[in-house]
Amino acid sequence: MASEKNILVTGGAGFIGTHCALQLLQGGFKVVLIDNLHNSVPEAVDRVKDLAGPELAKKLEFHVGDLRNKDDLDKLFSSQKFDAVIHFGALKAVAESVQHPFRYFDNNLIGTINLYQAMAKYNCKKLVFSSSATIYGQPEKIPCVEDFPYGAMNPYGRTKQWCEEIAFDIQKADPEWRIILLRYFNPVGAHESGKLGEDPKGIPNNLMPYIQQVAVGRHPELNVYGQDYPTKDGSAVRDYIHVMDLADGHICALKKLFTSENIGCIAYNLGNGKGISVLEMVAAFEKASGKKIPIKFCPRRVGDATAVYAATDKAQKELGWKPKYGIEDMCVHQWNWAKNNPMGYQTKKT
Repeated sequence: MASEKNILVTGGAGFIGTHCALQLLQGGFKVVLIDNLHNSVPEAVDRVKDLAGPELAKKLEFHVGDLRNKDDLDKLFSSQKFDAVIHFGALKAVAESVQHPFRYFDNNLIGTINLYQAMAKYNCKKLVFSSSATIYGQPEKIPCVEDFPYGAMNPYGRTKQWCEEIAFDIQKADPEWRIILLRYFNPVGAHESGKLGEDPKGIPNNLMPYIQQVAVGRHPELNVYGQDYPTKDGSAVRDYIHVMDLADGHICALKKLFTSENIGCIAYNLGNGKGISVLEMVAAFEKASGKKIPIKFCPRRVGDATAVYAATDKAQKELGWKPKYGIEDMCVHQWNWAKNNPMGYQTKKT
């Protein structure tokens, strides 16, 4: 099946995009990446090619482009036929979205609508959409099940919620579309080679890249937002998923798009199904790295939920997907990436 399939990956130079691109190449797909390099670098794509090897690397194309620019999309879609799209391209920090909502509406909403329109225009109607657990907000009960109502608590989550709702509307209007919405919980870890990993520009907004940057001496301490949540240790509880498990989830979703006819538009949670607190994650990283992570407690951040984790039965049953990696693997692989690339994809401090 895979050998003839050409997959467009938006946000393809980013953290999840690069790991997914590698898995796609190794699964026999042709892969075309588009990224505006807002929070990524071309070096990451070069590393994917290196890890894939010279033969598979020939099946990877990279284009710098922006989904907000319809000309960029037209140029790409008119140059070749795509069998499906995996749409990662978006901004993804809750706190930043609260401070800069327009930035999120522009990038995540307008970019996605442009992509949907280009796909319709060029008759590419198979989509895997990178959604988020933030669409649940703070649910009344946990774990989160896919049929829970929407309840996003911040502009980032709302952009994902709206993009999902638009996808449902598009598929309802044109039943030829097959759309899988993958709601991730918190992607962490890195490729086990230590050559691919998360390398955010500026000060990280997510826990694990911040911890790793403290561990390699780039920041003096870790800011922990909130120590008075009604949880076992007072810190917020999340569901962490290894980025390679996440990449595998996309392969499973693609296979379902190509082999099942009456998919419609359907959502799946991708998580580990376990709640882990911020302080537990810090302790696990300290154990994996042998480094002490100094902590500074700060007030809670606006838009952060207390505890969110996934029910993953539906993805296991219908996609045949199951996470392989636990918290220890996540931390070991994250540290392997950090110690081999203390400045991320840059070779030296700038």
